[in-house]
Formats: sequence, structure tokens, C-alpha cells
Amino acid sequence: MSTCSTHRRTSTTFDPCVSLCSLGQMTDLLYTEKDLVTSLKDYIRAEEDKLEQVKKWAEKLDVLSATATQDPEGFLGHPVNAFKLMKRLNTEWGELESLVLKDMSDGFISNLTIQRQYFPNDDDQTGAAKALMRLQDTYRLDTHTISSGELPGTNKDVAMSPMTAEDCFELGKIAYSDADYYHTELWMEQALKQLDRGEESTVDMVTILDYLSYSIYQQGELERALDYTKRLLKLDSAHQRANGNLKYFEYQLAKQNKVEAEEGQKEKEKREREKRERRKYEQLCRGEGIKMTPRRQSRMFCRYSDNNHHPLYVLGPVKQEDEWDRPRIIRYHDILSNSEIEKVKELAKPRLRRATISNPITGVLETAHYRISKSAWLTAYEDPVVDKINQRIEDITGLNVKTAEELQVANYGVGGQYEPHFDFGRKDEPDAFKELGTGNRIATWLIYMSDVPSGGATVFTDVGAAVWPKKGSAVFWYNLFASGEGDYSTRHAACPVLVGNKWVSNKWMHERGQEFRRRCTLNESE
Repeated sequence: MSTCSTHRRTSTTFDPCVSLCSLGQMTDLLYTEKDLVTSLKDYIRAEEDKLEQVKKWAEKLDVLSATATQDPEGFLGHPVNAFKLMKRLNTEWGELESLVLKDMSDGFISNLTIQRQYFPNDDDQTGAAKALMRLQDTYRLDTHTISSGELPGTNKDVAMSPMTAEDCFELGKIAYSDADYYHTELWMEQALKQLDRGEESTVDMVTILDYLSYSIYQQGELERALDYTKRLLKLDSAHQRANGNLKYFEYQLAKQNKVEAEEGQKEKEKREREKRERRKYEQLCRGEGIKMTPRRQSRMFCRYSDNNHHPLYVLGPVKQEDEWDRPRIIRYHDILSNSEIEKVKELAKPRLRRATISNPITGVLETAHYRISKSAWLTAYEDPVVDKINQRIEDITGLNVKTAEELQVANYGVGGQYEPHFDFGRKDEPDAFKELGTGNRIATWLIYMSDVPSGGATVFTDVGAAVWPKKGSAVFWYNLFASGEGDYSTRHAACPVLVGNKWVSNKWMHERGQEFRRRCTLNESE
């Protein structure tokens, strides 16, 4: 890391529409819900007004009928009373019937029907649940911390409604439907704890114990699965599935040691490698990255740069900071103004869609489970601000942006992430960018358009570097050596956003057009 500590966070505590949706789009859902609540209140008032009219009618007739039935003949002997009785029964009771049958919900139902087209669906709810579980793993949060809403980095002044036992149960069910028995166990246990504390819920304890015992069994912990099954049977001794599971678990427990002994060594090693890779990524996201030696640190600087006396930057040089040495990652400060950021977001919001990746085999853009964000592409000709940003990137980097991809804008909501990947096409991916016809991605320019209270770092997993979002700044690195070979140390990832809203935009520069701007060499250290 460089010595510019004022620009760096040294530590942090920590894929479908809610999690896949950008936070920018989710704010629209809040206003939609607010409008529906207003409409619902109008409906309630209309129903209350109708009931008030019926109530007054009933009270008036109650008094009248009580008086009339004391002396029916005397009462009806008065011609006015006789007329009014005929009128009431022939006309007024019919009007009352019409009032009672009048449907006051038309306005509310109509509004609800219109707004429903913007509602999240089952996939969106599942995505939101998986985002929470992703945050839980990456930032080592226990279920109680998430359920209570006491997340590190949250603003204490922001209203938050704690999760109910039913909410926890729903998270567990979503994990269960995805055969994710680890998270099923965690969230069913949290639901059980909240019920044990006396919380009222529509979910019963027997159902939770049923899910819990089976998910624990699936993880090979037969003794604990038996304990929960026995607890369930104390509450419902006739539970058919639990009685069957009890016998089955006891049988399986007897075979467990034999199964473990027969498990293949290669499978164990593969799982361990995957776990190590995942642990490293999560450690970096938590701010537990590799610390540079003092000697390496002494070579990292902050400076003013005019990009070899570029006319635009001789009098107003840009602020440049070394973030990492190998690969060289440079941060440029104050690259975009607030007004430019807001304009880019304004242009991008209407067209935000599920972010895609380039298929390494076909080169076609497609969605992937490991990239959870929404993105939009902005062309230079559609607004002067985009054209100005593209030119600024070219002036600062010295690379030709005419062969670059369009400016991509991405929005990561809570839990949004992009798991470890390379920006360039590897040797076993010859068609990665074939459709573009501009060669491989030579460099990446990444602009942070928001600060992030917690989470959201860009981490380089092979070297242990972590770059934290700073609004208005941009980071730059080469994906290819000057020889044209890929730099595998640039493998990087976008950590899940724990608290807040992350906006970025990026520009991928390609090889074509750089022949005289970054000359080829055979030295892979350049």
C-alpha cells in the first residue's frame, strides 16, 4: 500500500429483483409501497364511512322499532307511521342493501393491479435471501446479528424492523430448496431460538424442527439430527415423517464411520482447495489482506501527474496514488464531479439490466450466478458527459478508447458482488472477444461513483490487494503484459456490499489501436 493513508480504509467489518436489482431501482419500490399504503388507507376510510352510515341507520331503526312494538296497533293507527313503514320497507331497506353490497375496494384493487407489474417475483425474493446469506458468510455475521439488524457500519438513525421468526424460517426454506443445508440449519435454528424466547408466530415449532433435523442429517451430523427429531416427537408423537426418520437416522448412524473411511482422497483434496480459495476471498473482503513489507511500502507514492506534459494537465495535473505494485494498480482521485456522477446515473437507471459476462467458449454475453449486479452501457454520442469521460480516460491513460468497449455502469445493491475473475481472455478462450474484433482487453479503468459504508471492496485474490471504493476516484491496471501475455495476478473480485449502495462505471480498453501507444516487448515485467 502507498503512504497516502488518508485515502484508504485500513479495515472493515463486511445472486433474481431485490439482490439483482440495483439499490437505485429498489428505491422506486419503496415509493410504490408508500403509494399503496395511502391507497389502502383511503379504502379503510371508505369502509369505515360506509359502516358508520349503516350503524346510524341501525341505531335509528332500533329506537323506532322498540317504540312501535310496544303498541303496534296504536303506532300504525297513525297514518304517517303507516306510510313511513311502507316507505322504509319498499324503498329505504333496498337502499341500505345497496349500500351494504357496495364494493369500496375498487380504487384500491385497481391501484394494486397497476402497481403489481413492478413487484418483485419469487426469483427476486430468492435472490434477496441468497444475498443475505452471502453477506453472512463473507463478513462472518451470525444469524442473530442479521436478524436484529445490528450490522457493522449501519447508520443508527436509519429505521430498521428486526426479522421475525417467520422471516428466518423463510430464509431457511429458500436455502433448503437450493439444497443448501448449511444455511437451512443456521436460519431454522434462529427461528427456533426466537420462538423459544416467546415470540408469537404463524410458523409452528414442529415444522421448524422437521426442516432442522433433516438439514443437519444431510450434513452428516446424525447424532444432532436424532436429538432434534426426538424433540419434535415430544411435541407431536404421531408425526409420521419424524417417526420414520428416527428409525432411519439410527440405522445410518451405525454406518457413518464406514462411509467416512471409504470416501475418496481426491474428492477431499478438491473440496479443501475450493475452501482455501473461498477463505482468501472472504478474508480480503473483511480487510484482512496481505500487508506490504516496509521496503515495498517505501516505493509507493502519491503524486501529481500530467501524463507526459499533456496540454490539459500541465496546469491542472491529476492526483495519482499507488495502490499496489505487482500488478501495478493506480488510483486517480477526483476524476468525476458530483454533477457528472449524477448525470451518468440518470442515463443508466432506466436501462439497468442483470449484468452479463463474456462466455469464455462462445464469446457471447450472458448472465452468471457469480456476478450479482445490474448494469447498463452508455455510448459516447448519446450525451456530452459520456463523451467527455471517455476523452478524459484517453488523456490520462494515453490509450486509444475508440476501440474500447462502451462505458459500462453497474449498481450493486446489498449483497451484490462479482466473484474472482479475469477481465482478459485466457489462452483456452480464443473466442472470448471475437465478436468485437478488437483483440484482448489490454487494460481496465474502474470509476467509483459512490462511497460504501461497509463492504464493496475490489480485491485481487492472487496477490492479496484490496482497493476500497472512494467516490469520484478511479483505479487503473493493465490486464496484459507489454508482450501481450495475460497477467494472471490481476484476478480480482467485487466484494458483497454489506451496507449501502455501490455505483461504479468501467471502461475496458482493447489491444487494437494501442500499437504505438504501448509498444510490444518480450519482457513480461513491463
